Amino acid sequence: MAKNMVIAGDYMGKAIVVMGGIAQIAVSKQWTENRHLDRFDAEEYQVLTEDIKKSAASGIARGIVGGTLLGPVGMLAGGMSAKNKGTYQIAIQFKDGKRSLIEVDDKIYKGIVTNMF
Repeated sequence: MAKNMVIAGDYMGKAIVVMGGIAQIAVSKQWTENRHLDRFDAEEYQVLTEDIKKSAASGIARGIVGGTLLGPVGMLAGGMSAKNKGTYQIAIQFKDGKRSLIEVDDKIYKGIVTNMF
């Protein structure tokens, strides 16, 4: 499971939150001090790792349903259709020169990519 936080560099240990549809580094309790993970605050970003895993619980449940409905072939097909869960490590260079390495889940990753465009 992704940590949804800064794991190295500036703001290390700070959480990644989504406010108003924009992923942000929660620098302090004052939301105005948060660092936005978008094209206006970040100079560039690079996805360093992408770890996609199948959800075990999802695979088991789908396999049972498939097996009940279609026998062994359905069990195999159901298990193979498990949902993917991703964890991403992203290096971000801010316009003021600060840098952070963050680890986020699928939902936050998609928001970052969308807002960086």
